Amino acid sequence: MRWSVLGPVQATARGRVLAIDRPQQRAVLALLLLDADRLVSAGQLVAALWADDPPATARTQVQVCVSRIRAALRAEGVADLLVTQGGGYRLTVRGTELDLAEFTAAVEQARVEEAAGRPAEAARLLRAGLTLWRGPALAGAAGAFVVAAAAGLDEQRLVAHERLAAVELGLGRCTGVAHALRPLVSAHPLREPLVARYLLALAGCGQQAAALRLYAETRRQLVDELGVEPGAELAEAHLRVLRGQVPIRTVPSGPGPSPAPDRPAAGPPTPAAPGPTPAAPVPAAPAGAVAAQPAGPPPAQLPGEPAWFTGRTAALRELNDLLPGDPAGEDGTTRTGGGDGAGRAVVISAIAGTAGVGKTTLAVHWAHRIAHRYPDGQLYVNLRGFDLDGRAVPPAEALRGFLAALHVPPQRVPTDLPEQSALFRSLLAERRVLVLLDNARDDEQVRPLLPGSPDSLVVVTSRNRLTGLVVSDGARPVTLDLLAPAESRELLGRRLGRGRAGTEPMALNEIVRRCAGLPLALAIVAARAVGQPDVPLAALAAELRKTNADRLAALETGDPATDARAVFSWSYRALDAESARLFRLLGLHPGPDVARPAVASLAGLPPSRVGPLLVGLARANLLTERVPGRYAMHDLLRAYASELCHETDPEAERTAARGRLLDHYLHATHAADHLLDPYRLARPATLPAPEPGVTVGDRSDHAWATGWFTAEHHVLLAAVEQAAGTGLDRHAWMLAAALTTYLDRRGHWPELAAAQRTALAAARRRDDLAGQALAHRGLAIACTWLGDHRGAHLHYGRDLELYRELGDDTGRAHTHLGVSWVLARQGRHRAALDETQRALDLYRAAGYRVGQAKALNNLGWLHARLGEPGPALRCCQAALRLHEENGDRHGAALTWDSLGYVHHGRGDHGQAADCYRRALALHRELGDRYDEAEVLDNLGDAERAAGDLAAARRAWQAASAIFDELRHPDADRPRAKLAATAEPVRPQSYRPAPLVVGQTAPGHAAPAERHP
Repeated sequence: MRWSVLGPVQATARGRVLAIDRPQQRAVLALLLLDADRLVSAGQLVAALWADDPPATARTQVQVCVSRIRAALRAEGVADLLVTQGGGYRLTVRGTELDLAEFTAAVEQARVEEAAGRPAEAARLLRAGLTLWRGPALAGAAGAFVVAAAAGLDEQRLVAHERLAAVELGLGRCTGVAHALRPLVSAHPLREPLVARYLLALAGCGQQAAALRLYAETRRQLVDELGVEPGAELAEAHLRVLRGQVPIRTVPSGPGPSPAPDRPAAGPPTPAAPGPTPAAPVPAAPAGAVAAQPAGPPPAQLPGEPAWFTGRTAALRELNDLLPGDPAGEDGTTRTGGGDGAGRAVVISAIAGTAGVGKTTLAVHWAHRIAHRYPDGQLYVNLRGFDLDGRAVPPAEALRGFLAALHVPPQRVPTDLPEQSALFRSLLAERRVLVLLDNARDDEQVRPLLPGSPDSLVVVTSRNRLTGLVVSDGARPVTLDLLAPAESRELLGRRLGRGRAGTEPMALNEIVRRCAGLPLALAIVAARAVGQPDVPLAALAAELRKTNADRLAALETGDPATDARAVFSWSYRALDAESARLFRLLGLHPGPDVARPAVASLAGLPPSRVGPLLVGLARANLLTERVPGRYAMHDLLRAYASELCHETDPEAERTAARGRLLDHYLHATHAADHLLDPYRLARPATLPAPEPGVTVGDRSDHAWATGWFTAEHHVLLAAVEQAAGTGLDRHAWMLAAALTTYLDRRGHWPELAAAQRTALAAARRRDDLAGQALAHRGLAIACTWLGDHRGAHLHYGRDLELYRELGDDTGRAHTHLGVSWVLARQGRHRAALDETQRALDLYRAAGYRVGQAKALNNLGWLHARLGEPGPALRCCQAALRLHEENGDRHGAALTWDSLGYVHHGRGDHGQAADCYRRALALHRELGDRYDEAEVLDNLGDAERAAGDLAAARRAWQAASAIFDELRHPDADRPRAKLAATAEPVRPQSYRPAPLVVGQTAPGHAAPAERHP
């Protein structure tokens, strides 16, 4: 069979078109095809055909149409494809027998091929899909739904044409693209994506004048007819034509005359003619890439504009010369520009290895000045290439941060570094993005972070010259020297005020000379002077003069005049004893930043006492308060602080301080974890009492815990590594265990796996079986989410062995429940049911009622998945009673959610919605935003099935908003349903999941998937 809606609606069997000729019959057939394999009620057909004004004989007419369609199918021996069931009709369509399904599959496969770096194959698939169109969609059908439905299908065709044009422009097939788009632009003259691609195709054919005339005419029509200016995409295409940044024609796309230079004459649109495949491929893009257009606002990650930037005129001019030509340079002077700098890595390095020379300050200042050139966003990361602990940011970690900023859900981020890098390049391929890579260690740390497109610009700062990047990747080195004496005096004059600087010119000159043009040193001296307005500058110069410059070996330059150690030591000696001790101890913190309670624990002081000390250190420019209550230290100062701490403070004091710090993080993390899930299974053992001087603090609620984890989780991951590296192995595995819930719920599964591997090694060193079991559990969770089901089963298998050795039946029960979760995700629901029953038996034997309730809930859901609603209801109702007796409101909410799913599957959508609302109310009381969103998503399904699409969409919109707020990948579920119900046509529409054995529910997040 062959079914067609992309043109005249018809059915074909063995090459013969079936006799379904009347417009109303074609309309009924179209409706059944658009909801193929789904029961369509007679009422739905009536509403689609006549909207709000059906005739009295509407149902009879529908029955007649169905009868005629079935008779035509019977003549070909396939009448069983159309069945009557429960007051409705179901038409079975196999595979890609429907042209719309084949078209959709071709478009989706093209997306996969493009993401995998095979654009030529992607173009072939798109052309093949477009050739399936035989005219206007739903031609020959008559009904109220036809106009809107056909418009929705035609929109898919136009989007495919736009995607094809973009791919082929990337392949250099400008002539073919211009020919294909000409009739489409004629039919849709104000469709800006089409016009933008047509502009670029014309310019790529050498017809820049024609492209500019087309833009001018389109802009005139937009302003005159719609009262709007061209959007960003069309304006950007125009700018590219002006700058000559257009595709280069590499392969002719087909015979025929060149496209006309002016706007094409009006005429009916025709499908794009396929073009030949070029001989040469383009660079690879990643597998699993997401759409190029962002799902949210462009990232704007640049740090704040430096407040006291001074000088650097020559360096700024050199940087500006790397930009593409422009009538006015960034300094306001007319120039042509280098024209070849965009997309190259601009390396800012200091000569003679000088640190603190102002590389970051210059890079950030310049980035702010040129940010308007990169409307698709600005990305920033401190790569920490020279941190004391040697823990430079791995390229994979930096890429995950960039991909998150570009709105890629964590579950779509590849685990392999080359694939992450390829995905990043693919996302930036059609965007203008500024990427600032600060404090890079070497070429290999930077190279995976480079985009492949010439439209983006990368700025790299490093203490090294990154020669390999210059030689192999075309980076342009910009050598940044020390400030000239005049620039140093200007900087000090601006910080001190002209009056004070002018009263002691000789002292000012000596300070400039002693600071040797090092901006960081000048800033510290200036802060000291501003903080002591009564101290003459001559006195400050004298202190600098007698300071020992022989301390920070890592900053030696071979020239004492350029050594920052003198300035650091002088600033440190100006501190009172308590502030100096705190400064030294901060060198022990693993970074990247620290909150006040952690500092209090590190120092063994109450928070009320440590607050003024932190303010004083920030005022002296020895700390930076990035956000209220969180402090960061320049890496050079951290080096100096660490060196002083090891020289000054006894080892016992350092060990005690580090222990207090890790005690703080351990107790705070466990408290926050308990607030996230008070009845969590497999919780770590009872914590030892914190050491004296540790600040634990009051923990308030779920929202506080989520916010705290968000701010601290990078620090906590570093703390796990520090604990393991300093012999505090129990802290390491217990801290990693307490991080599991947060990292899992936020989709940080690679980080979860890394922390658990460290925890497992630490627990093995101590021969701590309980710690090993928890680490294996965490690794199993990470493996499952990352698709490594074999690894998950291996870790859970080792878990069972450890709990048997420990004699811990409750731990075994937790593990069986975890195994059931993995099996459920594999679609092995019967095996999952057996594992859950084992868990329940063990929980009952141990008298562990919390576990019993959770296992019963999961049993209920699994029975529902297996099409067994009776046992499903009994298990869920028993679970609900136990949860309420235990006082576990979160567990009760999950069970109400399961009951909603069971009733939904039975067709009792009103009862399902009531259960979902009960779950929703509990989650809102608890402040559990993730589960609130999940239940809203499920409630939308029930409302949709009950026929209230407006209520369904409201629920899905609310769910999507919360998932987006949490930056959680599950936002795709409600978003897909909203997209599928935006128009009457839903070729890939969401369908409420039937209770079919072995099938995984597409929308409902199952309790069986909520691991212990």
